[in-house]
Amino acid sequence: MRFLIATILFASLSTAGLAQTAAPAAKPAAKKPAATKPAAAKPAHTSRREAIEVGIPLEDADPTDKLTPAELEIAKRVYVGDIPCELGAKVVIKARKREGYFLVTHGINRFVMHPVESRTGAIRLEDPERGALFLQIANKSMLMNQKEGKRLADECQSPEQAKFAEEMKSRPAVNILEPAPAKPAS
Repeated sequence: MRFLIATILFASLSTAGLAQTAAPAAKPAAKKPAATKPAAAKPAHTSRREAIEVGIPLEDADPTDKLTPAELEIAKRVYVGDIPCELGAKVVIKARKREGYFLVTHGINRFVMHPVESRTGAIRLEDPERGALFLQIANKSMLMNQKEGKRLADECQSPEQAKFAEEMKSRPAVNILEPAPAKPAS
C-alpha cells in the first residue's frame, strides 16, 4: 500500500515538473523601433578586476612631486621594452613623457613607476599608489605587488641581463672570505 501511494505521488510530481518545463504560450511580438542604432562596441572584460584595472586612468604623478638628481640618474639605467619572464609571462616597460617615470605593464596590471634610491645598488621602481615594486639587478628582474603580498613576475631578463647571467655561469664566483691565492714567484 505504501509502495502504491509513493509511486502515485512520484508520478504526479514528475508530470507536474514536465508541465512547467513545457514551452510557454507564444507572446505577441514586441514593437521594433523605427530606426535602430548599432550598439557601441564595448570591450569584453573577463573579470571585474580587469574592467576596473583597464578603466583606471594612468596619470603621471603629482606635478609638484620632483625626482632628485640621483633618481633621475637611476632612471637612465632602467631597461625598457618587452622583458620576457619565467612561465611565459612578459613585462613591458615604456618611458613616460615626464622624465624619470615609466609605464610598467604585466597582463592587465598597469603601473606608473618612478625610481627610488636603494642601498644595495639595485634599480628599484615603485608605484606607491598601487603598491607595486619592480626590481632590476644585473642578471634578472622581478615585479611584485606589495599590497597583495605576491610576485607578479619573476626571472625577467632583458637581453643585457641574459648576457650578464651567461657570463656569471662561465666565471667562477669569488669567495671573499678566503685569502687570495699566492702569486707564483718568478
